[in-house]
Amino acid sequence: MKKLTMSLVFLVATLDAAALLAQSPKYPPLSEYMMARDAEIALAKSAAPDYVSDHATIKVFTASGFQTAHEGDNGFVCMVLRGFTGAPTFTPVQVRDYINYDAKTRAPICLDPLAARTVLPYYELRTKLGLGVKTAEQIAEGVQSAYAKGEIPKRPEVCFAYMWSADQVLGPAGHWHPHIMVYLPGYETLLGTKHPESPLPSIGDDEGTPFAVGVIPVDDMLAIKAQP
Repeated sequence: MKKLTMSLVFLVATLDAAALLAQSPKYPPLSEYMMARDAEIALAKSAAPDYVSDHATIKVFTASGFQTAHEGDNGFVCMVLRGFTGAPTFTPVQVRDYINYDAKTRAPICLDPLAARTVLPYYELRTKLGLGVKTAEQIAEGVQSAYAKGEIPKRPEVCFAYMWSADQVLGPAGHWHPHIMVYLPGYETLLGTKHPESPLPSIGDDEGTPFAVGVIPVDDMLAIKAQP
């Protein structure tokens, strides 16, 4: 089994990179990324158990980026990532543009309070650059520059996010297991796992950088359906 990367939170182990390489990146019209507001709120809330999401801030995607639809009181922030929001910054080089502009991606996530402070501005910057139809390389350069200048927060500690939605669409591979995202600045391995035959839990993409992300799958019975 090939090593799962963070893009396999978006693409999963069945991704055929060669097939993607045969396609030139396409930048779909903005309308293909949009959702009805109520449906997007429901999908965002499905990222986490209701005892978390019912009290979380909910953000929805608009033509100018993510905007707050509901102000929560527990410090969590739930939203639905698009491809350019959550794609890896540095790796894998071969498929980054494809991931960035896959308009089908709908990745509900609920950031814990620390991630809401330190990771959310990174996602919002990626979204701004994506809406500007920047290439994956341009997005990476923009993120690195902003981080170096202190324009987005440093990530001094490990933090977490729920991705438990049963309705997630993670790139071309579609649905994947409910899982916990672990933001691991500077980490190169997670729990000693870096063997291609034992890929989970593991660091996903951007290992060794401030943007390193790990993935811990949970029982499929924990998957949450979006409620209208």
